[in-house]
Amino acid sequence: MRHRNKTNNLGRKSAHRKSMLANMACSLIEHKRINTTVAKAKALRTFVEPLVTKSKSDTTHNRRLVFAKLRNKYAVSELFREVAPKVAERPGGYTRIIKLGNRLGDAAEMAMIELVDFNELYNPKGAKKKKSTRRGRSKTTETKQDVAEVKATEEQVKTDNETTDEEKN
Repeated sequence: MRHRNKTNNLGRKSAHRKSMLANMACSLIEHKRINTTVAKAKALRTFVEPLVTKSKSDTTHNRRLVFAKLRNKYAVSELFREVAPKVAERPGGYTRIIKLGNRLGDAAEMAMIELVDFNELYNPKGAKKKKSTRRGRSKTTETKQDVAEVKATEEQVKTDNETTDEEKN
C-alpha cells in the first residue's frame, strides 16, 4: 500500500532532494525555462508553484518564507520583482511541462518546464486566436455589410463602364 507516500523521492536523501529542487527552482526563475527529466519536472512543479503564489503578495514575511526554500536572494528578488507582476491575475498553473522525448545516453524521458506567462509563442499579449467551427452558421453583420459594399462598388463600376461606352458612341 502507498498510503501517505505522496512525494517522489527521486532516489535521493531528503537533504539532497531539497537542495536539488531549490537549485532547479532558482534556475527556472532565472532562465524562465529549463530542460530536465519528466520526474524531476513534476517534482519541481509542486515545489515552485506555492512559492509563486506566495510571491503575489509582496510582504516581508512572504519573502522570508520563499527565501527559506530557495536560499538564493537573487532568485527571490527576481521572483518578487519580475515574475509576480506577470502572474498576478492568474489563479494557479504557473508552470507548463512539455515532453521532449528520450535522452540519448540512458533513454530517460526528458521534458522542458517553463513559466507559462513568459512564453510569447503560446501566450501572445492579448492576441487570442479566433475560434472557428466547422458547423454552418449565419453570416455576421460585418460580413453582410462587406458583401453589400462590394456589390455597391461593382454596380458603380458597371454604371461607370456603361457611361464611358455611351460617350464613345
